[in-house]
Amino acid sequence: MKAWRRFTVRPQLPEALGALAELSTNLRWSWDARTQALFARIDPEAWERTGHDPVGLLGEVGADRLAELEHDGDFRAELDATADDLRNYLAKPRWFQHQEDAGAALPDLVAYFSMEFGVTEVLPIYSGGLGILAGDHLKAASDLGVPLIGVGLLYRSGYFRQSLDRSGWQVERYPALDPQGLPLRLLADDDGPVHVDVAMPGDRTLTARVWVAQVGRVPLLLLDSDMPQNDAELRAVTDRLYGGGQDQRIRQEILAGIGGVRAVRAYTRILGTGDPTVFHMNEGHAGFLGLERVRELLSDPAVDVDLDTALAAVRASTVFTTHTPVDAGIDRFPVDLVRHYFGGPEGASTLLGGIPLERILALGAEDDPGVFNMAHMGLRLGERSNGVSRLHGHVSRAMFNGLWPGFDAEEVPIGSITNGVHAPTWAARPWFELAERIVEPEQLEEARGWERIQDVDVAELWQIRNDLRATLVEDVRARVRRSWLERGSSEAELTWVEDAFDPGALTIGFARRVPTYKRLTLMLRDPERLRAILLDEQRPVQLIVAGKAHPNDQGGKELIQQMVHFADEADVRHRIVFLPDYDMSMARELYAGCDVWLNNPQRPLEACGTSGMKSALNGGLNLSIMDGWWDEWYDGVNGWAIPTADGVADDDRRDDLEASALYDILERDVVPTFYDRDAAGVPQAWMARVRHTLETLGPKVLASRMVHDYVTTLYAPAAAAGATVRADDFAGARALADHRTKVRDAWPSVRVLNVDASGLPDTPVLGAQVTVSAQVDLDGLDPAEVVVQCVVGRADSDDVLHDPAAVSMDRTGSDGARHTYTVDVELPMAGSIGYTVRVLPHHALLATDADEGLVSYPAR
Repeated sequence: MKAWRRFTVRPQLPEALGALAELSTNLRWSWDARTQALFARIDPEAWERTGHDPVGLLGEVGADRLAELEHDGDFRAELDATADDLRNYLAKPRWFQHQEDAGAALPDLVAYFSMEFGVTEVLPIYSGGLGILAGDHLKAASDLGVPLIGVGLLYRSGYFRQSLDRSGWQVERYPALDPQGLPLRLLADDDGPVHVDVAMPGDRTLTARVWVAQVGRVPLLLLDSDMPQNDAELRAVTDRLYGGGQDQRIRQEILAGIGGVRAVRAYTRILGTGDPTVFHMNEGHAGFLGLERVRELLSDPAVDVDLDTALAAVRASTVFTTHTPVDAGIDRFPVDLVRHYFGGPEGASTLLGGIPLERILALGAEDDPGVFNMAHMGLRLGERSNGVSRLHGHVSRAMFNGLWPGFDAEEVPIGSITNGVHAPTWAARPWFELAERIVEPEQLEEARGWERIQDVDVAELWQIRNDLRATLVEDVRARVRRSWLERGSSEAELTWVEDAFDPGALTIGFARRVPTYKRLTLMLRDPERLRAILLDEQRPVQLIVAGKAHPNDQGGKELIQQMVHFADEADVRHRIVFLPDYDMSMARELYAGCDVWLNNPQRPLEACGTSGMKSALNGGLNLSIMDGWWDEWYDGVNGWAIPTADGVADDDRRDDLEASALYDILERDVVPTFYDRDAAGVPQAWMARVRHTLETLGPKVLASRMVHDYVTTLYAPAAAAGATVRADDFAGARALADHRTKVRDAWPSVRVLNVDASGLPDTPVLGAQVTVSAQVDLDGLDPAEVVVQCVVGRADSDDVLHDPAAVSMDRTGSDGARHTYTVDVELPMAGSIGYTVRVLPHHALLATDADEGLVSYPAR
């Protein structure tokens, strides 16, 4: 007999143990070893059985055991000390507060929106790298004291649980989550739980409650539509992460963006805090938040602004981060679907309080007039935008170049902040114990002191690596047995599992989502060559593979099945395995225990790829295509770079070439270096690479470095810009709106005329000066409203400029609407040089002169 619905009843804790409730519902326990040890002490078996879930553990502990603990003086002392440590963590001034005390101008509060958050496997509302990155962002913000609120959705079935059938085909399960059994609380005021309402077509209303997950110092607001006030269709809006068709997706994104802003307003009202001064869209999914903020201004009786002024005010304080290097990764909705949800009488939006529908559609416009592009809307609503690695920034500028016609790709105003990972979450405990021994507490807290790794004996580092690998092998054997039993094998058929994998063998990990561009099966291009590498009797290699394909991605599922078929073969199954149900708990074991982390995407389709960073934190060496973060930080010692067959158009040929290069590096470099041992059995050359990796990559790959970069380069400028445009009754926003209107009206007539150069010697040499002048017709624009530049660079045979440098020109004369501009330019390089002159709009309140996407060049 099955229950119609399941819910969790939390235990009544004795007063002396009341701090357990406080500790269990602040997700700091997910990265605090002391708190985890305390809960494990309550009932070690139940701790393992519940998957290291404090709330689940407390639900299983009987009254007798609680009574024992109530009278256990040692336990109560440790409980009180652990609770005091949490309270100190929450109250103590940290990096952000120290910066404020030093006079830095920083945001009051940042609202961070993401469709998924990977904080802990206990709260499975993540699918892959985007969610894990968002979770690490919140944790690092908490550690640094950054005032931030996370906003997302609570998916009642989360992302799917994965298993394999007998044929090796992926099978998805969607177990229902019970919010009462999770480390969550309802957002409530004096009248009871807070509800957020969002208008839907057909005079319906989507109502959501708001759950709060406390991530250290950072609240994470999660909207939940599973409420009796909603009909069945609307109740299911937050059913599954990335499930359903486009109707479901747009409803989810409306709730996340528009409902999310309303949830933030409710939260700050209840707590009596100020509203966010910066809004950050982690990908375009929550892009509708900008429209909701515009609606707020237009409907506020205390604010008298028009639509363009409201857009200018919202845009100044909005940050947009793109995570995809391919068009297929962008949410693109049919325009008619957007009209359906946002339309209203007389061309105005019912959902957004009368904003003209055509203005909404223009924000998501792209080349295809039938498509609404969420990334384009994010870029148009966010004055500051970034990719997630240096290479990805380059790729993003090229991908979105069309929004800035007339500009070279590298001038597109999309920067980059390379992702990072949260060390306390992903570094294995032995590394933290080592760090606690060799660095000062404040250094450890601020992720400093990595150079002290040089003081540690190499034999000790090697022992840590051996211990972590042995732990991984035990975990892999248990998972292999479980998987084969689920697929229909009997215990009698699985005696081989007891000796599968070798705690002393070189262990390579490959685990990630399974879209085709990540090339799960590249290692299988030459099965016999791989088999020979795995089965070398003197120098064995073992491969541990994991990952989930999207439920609708048949190609990804086929790749998994191919991998499983190879790994099932009797002669190699003790050396290679595909582990189903990849999640954060499995990931921690893999990152800690693998000697090498393999990553072989098609370059440049990996935006960042943080899994290799987590391996590096544990002394793992990366073996990767030069893509994402590896393109930026590979130095020749911290791992190996797989050569890429750039320019080869045939994908099969490219895969063959790059797979062959992978085998070559394994056979020639990786395997021999690992097995080259000294008299004490230590691979000195290998461990030199490990030590170098820990010392040099350790400080770079941290989420604390990433969040520091966001605060200083994006959040602080966005907060300052937002305050400036709102000051004096939105005077700055009005000026910006007027400037944009005036410039766009005049721009078709802005022209560059009569470009001349003088002073150039008969035989120009490097460093010689040339005077460039031009006449510019501004068609009534004030010279202060533009900037005129001379652009100099290397010119090819088609007169295209490469490596251009722009120099501002001075106005030296005027004749009505025509103005003369001049500049002395030093020839910056030898060879074929070219130059041109251009005009761009300029306003002191814009982040860059390219912001408007307008530029005028001489007519040819």
